[in-house]
Amino acid sequence: MKILVCTDGSQPSLRAVERAADIAEGMEYTETAIIYVYEDRFDPASSFYEVRPRTKQDTARLKKLQDMEKATGEKILHEAKKIFDRRGLEVRTVIKQGHLADTIVKTAAEEGFEMIVLGSRGFGGLKKILLGSVSNAVVQEAENCMVVVVK
Repeated sequence: MKILVCTDGSQPSLRAVERAADIAEGMEYTETAIIYVYEDRFDPASSFYEVRPRTKQDTARLKKLQDMEKATGEKILHEAKKIFDRRGLEVRTVIKQGHLADTIVKTAAEEGFEMIVLGSRGFGGLKKILLGSVSNAVVQEAENCMVVVVK
C-alpha cells in the first residue's frame, strides 16, 4: 500500500505521522512518503504588486521569504521522518509549494497513493466555516484513495 502522510509540524499532524507509522508497521509492504506543502503567501501577483511594479529588491525579498518557508518545511520533515526512523521504517520526504489541499490531492493522484493520512486541527462550528479546513477539502476532493483524518 502507498501511504501519503501530511505534516505541518503541528501536534495533530505529528499524531497523523505516528498513526501512519503504525499503519505502515502493521503491513507487509508499504511505500510511505511524508509531504509538507507551503503556500505561496508571497505571490508577486498579489494586489500589492498591482499597485506598483515589482522591483529587484521586491523579487529578492520574495525569494528570501520563500527560501525561509522551504527551510522550515525541511526541518519539519526531518523531525517527522525521525518517527519512522526510530521504528526502522523506510519513508521518503516531499516538499511542495502550492495550495495545501489541492497540492496534497494532486500529489496523491499523480503518484498513485492509496491512502492519505493527515491531522485534524479540531476546528468546529464557526471557526471551521471561517477558516476552512484542509482535512475536509482533502476528504471531499481525493478520488480513488482512502483518507484517514487523525484527531
